[in-house]
Amino acid sequence: MGNQLICKRRKLRSKRRPTGFVHHQTSHSHIGIRTVGVDKACNFTTSNLCISIVTWNMNGQVSFEDLAEMVGGNHDFDLLAVGLQEAPGNKVATILSTALDETHTLIGKATMQSLQLFLFGPKNAQSFIQELKVDKQSIGGCGGIIGRKKGAVAIRINYKGIRLVFISCHLSAHGYNVEERNAECRHISHTLFSKNWNPYSRPSHVTIWLGDLNYRLQGIDTHPARNLIDKDLHYELHGNDQLLQQAGEGQIFNGFCEGTLTFKPTYKYNKGSSNYDTSYKVRVPAWTDRILFKIEDSDNVEATLHSYESLDQIYGSDHKPVKAHICLRLRQLQTES
Repeated sequence: MGNQLICKRRKLRSKRRPTGFVHHQTSHSHIGIRTVGVDKACNFTTSNLCISIVTWNMNGQVSFEDLAEMVGGNHDFDLLAVGLQEAPGNKVATILSTALDETHTLIGKATMQSLQLFLFGPKNAQSFIQELKVDKQSIGGCGGIIGRKKGAVAIRINYKGIRLVFISCHLSAHGYNVEERNAECRHISHTLFSKNWNPYSRPSHVTIWLGDLNYRLQGIDTHPARNLIDKDLHYELHGNDQLLQQAGEGQIFNGFCEGTLTFKPTYKYNKGSSNYDTSYKVRVPAWTDRILFKIEDSDNVEATLHSYESLDQIYGSDHKPVKAHICLRLRQLQTES
């Protein structure tokens, strides 16, 4: 598949140069993914924009209780982005809208079969939206056959003069497919929104990438990994994480930020429990589900991460949802030309 992705990229005409949300850095100056701490004190009223982000591989299961728990009862955010993988049918948007009905409304969605991204804003959100576009990019063919699509869906929005890009993805599975996942990341990055690329348009202030990236733990077997997790020593597994390894080598996500992985690996659980996989495969636990963000305009935008956690109390899938809360402050709000 990696060769096919490269071939597709080469067919893009040079004048359609994409914005490139993920940078394939080959020089020695790369910085990889920067791990940032959490500032738990969020002053919602003084930030320019507060964003809650959730990603969840639903494994084809849905219930109102799980989705309501995922959204939470505290709606102290301007925007809520919900990225779902292996989502069942068209029920989810209705359930989420019901759970958020008192405070927020659906303002944007990008879907591709079981890969879904929803963006919610306050009831008066339409008066603050200057631009909203969606795009999608599939990868491979097998996922579509069984109704569990791989690829990415994206929403680009200018909200209150702040330009944001949300990308929700589901990449190829299995621990040995590292290079394939790297190629998929780069292909998605260079393809999204490239068809209507405008060389005179302003770049985004912030890019947020979420989803089931499917990167696994490298160089450790399942029982040693589980022993560390059982002892609350899962931070010792950070060095085995393929995503951090590949970013550190300059392959993907250069310049992106991520909160510290203080929560346990979010995959693979027995459905209906918080017990890791007891099937005959006895899979190695992994942080497959991630939320990354990149400040594209660091001179004018400050971002503070106020939470990064897994929602262990949700049992409906073999993955646990992951949730983040990011607040943005602008030093100087640029006007549109």
